[in-house]
Amino acid sequence: MSPTYEVRVDGHLDAHWSARLAGLVIRHHPDGTTTLTGPIADQSQLHGVLNGLRDLAAPLLSVDSPGTRSVESRGTLSVESRGAAATAPPDPLGRVAWPRATDRLTIRRAVRADADATFAFRRREEVGRWLTELPSDPARYRRTFADPQRLATTLVIEHGDRVVGDLMLRVEDAWTQAEAAPHGRGLQAELAWVLDPAHSGRGYATEAVRELLRVSFEDLRLHRVVATCFADNEPSWRLMDRVGLRRELHARADALHRTGRWLDTYGYALTAPEWAPAIRTPLRRNEFR
Repeated sequence: MSPTYEVRVDGHLDAHWSARLAGLVIRHHPDGTTTLTGPIADQSQLHGVLNGLRDLAAPLLSVDSPGTRSVESRGTLSVESRGAAATAPPDPLGRVAWPRATDRLTIRRAVRADADATFAFRRREEVGRWLTELPSDPARYRRTFADPQRLATTLVIEHGDRVVGDLMLRVEDAWTQAEAAPHGRGLQAELAWVLDPAHSGRGYATEAVRELLRVSFEDLRLHRVVATCFADNEPSWRLMDRVGLRRELHARADALHRTGRWLDTYGYALTAPEWAPAIRTPLRRNEFR
């Protein structure tokens, strides 16, 4: 039987996020905090929950279970096993031979030194308007970028010797019924991408995401990949259309933007049986971001 965890965060987290956070039960408290409670199968699933909370910008306060204790160090919460050395989180991307070369690009795993190059374009308003956070403090961004959990899922796109964008490939467990849980671990991934506007309009993002799909289905042998964007972010959902992802969700006014507007969200996905030669056609030079 999987151990029961209680994860506490600052602020009130909407109940609909439970499905994304391993099905944990979400409870609000009068002090303005939220606890998420329920069974978590292993460290991989736990790190998936913690990554999800980070993406939702929910400040983590504590993580407790019969077999773990939460440890706070310099404002960053980590989890250690009781009575044994902590187990390093799985590294699915370590099974892939990096870097990957496309016709015009190189895709490689991110390192701490890439923080400044990615900050330079992520801080731009036309980019940051679609991101979870618009970074403004270089020192804080460097600390966030260097988080091992973030680096484990981050790739950078290079054209020549210049970083022109970054990608996220986060492998997660597929949702399963309890009896099938061992067979659904590590079979789904969430994709995301950011391109430097100075290099847009040349098809670089399309070329990079196509390679990310190839890695997902051919190297990692995943069952399904997903991606989301604001419905107002037309370049992003048009890219998803181009690379063969299928729109399967239109959530109405489900995301509160920093401007105070409630925006719609589009959700896209692709499964392994849909990954076919017709989707993997070579990039045409007139295909734009």
